[in-house]
Amino acid sequence: MNWFVTGTDTGIGKTLVSSAMLSLLAGSGLRSVGMKPVAAGLEERYGAWRNEDVEQLHAAGNIDAPLALRCPYLLRAPMSPHLAAREEGVRIALQPMLSAFAELSARADAVVVEGVGGFCVPFGDDLDSADLAVALGLPVILVVGLRLGCLNHALLSAEAIRARGLVLAGWLASVVDPSMLAPQANLQTLRGRLGAPLLGVVPHLQQPGAAQAARHIDLRALRATAAHAARRAAAEESAALA
Repeated sequence: MNWFVTGTDTGIGKTLVSSAMLSLLAGSGLRSVGMKPVAAGLEERYGAWRNEDVEQLHAAGNIDAPLALRCPYLLRAPMSPHLAAREEGVRIALQPMLSAFAELSARADAVVVEGVGGFCVPFGDDLDSADLAVALGLPVILVVGLRLGCLNHALLSAEAIRARGLVLAGWLASVVDPSMLAPQANLQTLRGRLGAPLLGVVPHLQQPGAAQAARHIDLRALRATAAHAARRAAAEESAALA
């Protein structure tokens, strides 16, 4: 039971949703861990440099895996990963992220992999977040930030996910603009067009946290898509061996 969480943009609640998922999975008795393969932006707290997203994911799970597995590429500057990596002389490569995921998968029943920014954020000249999602081959969960422009962003993201042969397992709405006009009409439009189950609507929380957001999420619809993805992966592996 592993998923790749992406979003329609940056700052729209991916980490909150991913943490809430981990909280629900851990609460159901599963060994659960969050992974953010690439994180950009560090703050000094208690004498150490930390990334808030990585910290939130760690707190929501129930496995104490090493930071090097949970976030193979931790970059200082809060900017696009390819620019932050270039500034530090770092080359983001696919294999270290895949190896870290494999190790986490061996330790856990469920791994929630949170992407960075939107679906196609660059990691370097020849690698981006979409390439990572394809290499992992996980069912994808799309977090839609509810604000003006979200319809186009959500539909284009879903199209990009499916164009790469990935399963859009479900989507969640995150209310990032509580003053947005016609939010229910926008939700209804997305429900009719995204072609995947709506797993929840996370409201604009005054004190956002995994437990609070989890009250607005229902993961039961993911079981069918997870089973479908597993069958497809097994079929592809069998075809490759034939």
